[in-house]
Amino acid sequence: MELTKASESLYIKRTRNGRINIKSGNKIDLVTKWTILILSILTVMAFFVFDYTGLQVGRAITETAYNLRVMFLEPALSHFGWGEAFYQIGITIGLGFLATIIGAVIALFLSFMAAENLSKPWLSKTIRMVVALIRAVPTVLWVLIFAIASGLGSEAAILGMLFHSVAYLVKAFSEAFEEVDPGILEALRATGSNWWHTVTHGVLPSTFTYLLSWTFLRFEINFGVAVAMGAAAGAGGIGFELFMASGFYFDLREVGFITYAILIIAILLEIISTRLKNRYFPAASN
Repeated sequence: MELTKASESLYIKRTRNGRINIKSGNKIDLVTKWTILILSILTVMAFFVFDYTGLQVGRAITETAYNLRVMFLEPALSHFGWGEAFYQIGITIGLGFLATIIGAVIALFLSFMAAENLSKPWLSKTIRMVVALIRAVPTVLWVLIFAIASGLGSEAAILGMLFHSVAYLVKAFSEAFEEVDPGILEALRATGSNWWHTVTHGVLPSTFTYLLSWTFLRFEINFGVAVAMGAAAGAGGIGFELFMASGFYFDLREVGFITYAILIIAILLEIISTRLKNRYFPAASN
């Protein structure tokens, strides 16, 4: 055991003449250290090459502090009331909820085919390759792509978030399925269980906690994306009001209020997710 731990921190390299050089660390550690060092040097150098013409540091700091104080210590509504605020927040939550629920259902069935222990190798690799390509494109770009076909609005926002949510959850769900104990699957197959019976009685009960956690995590992500898409894709909701308050009205107090509202919703989603896991899966939460 001690020999194994010691060898993990050594970098062994064989030279052309057959000798073996042993150095501390490994390739990953070396690459990480050099990357951090180079980025740190470039960051320091950047401060010396910036164009500071016309910049008054003292005035900039003072005005920034004033803006932050007004934004976060004096939040208020100016251009719409409380009823409209709750309505817009509900629209944003609805956009994220629809994209998450529909995406989770589609991803669940696709993940069965993407899991290597439940599907054929060629089918699993094909689905993994397709969803990897989809994930490589940011959600915002997918929303804008669908906006070309369906026009700016909530439809484009939901389709774009749905497309990326499916690719995201397929990877998460399939990896959870592959972590199932092979002995469980072999025991079910040995008793004559078919594929669907193995999935419903062996795979899903063992991974339902992970599926719930990943779905809630994606819902939180989609809520944040829906806020951004409210302005970028014309989907409405609290994101559009935030865009209007910051870019059109330049009302810092309203920006602060909307920021607090978004923060409270994010905290509530996290609390709900934790309580659900503690209530229905107390052993997993411990």
